[in-house]
Amino acid sequence: MSTEIEERMAHLERTLDELNDALSKQASEVDRLQARIKLLMEREAEREAAGSGGVVLGDERPPHY
Repeated sequence: MSTEIEERMAHLERTLDELNDALSKQASEVDRLQARIKLLMEREAEREAAGSGGVVLGDERPPHY
């Protein structure tokens, strides 16, 4: 019975390590994507401040109409 418990513990520890690695990778990816979003938001704010236009959304008519 002790061997079975040890095997289960080893399996659970390995699974926990794998989950921890996956979570760490996801956290890094989330951080990277948040940094890119921040950069894009800053660029768009600069573009709007400069009046150089932006993306037409929904039912808005382009300026040449």
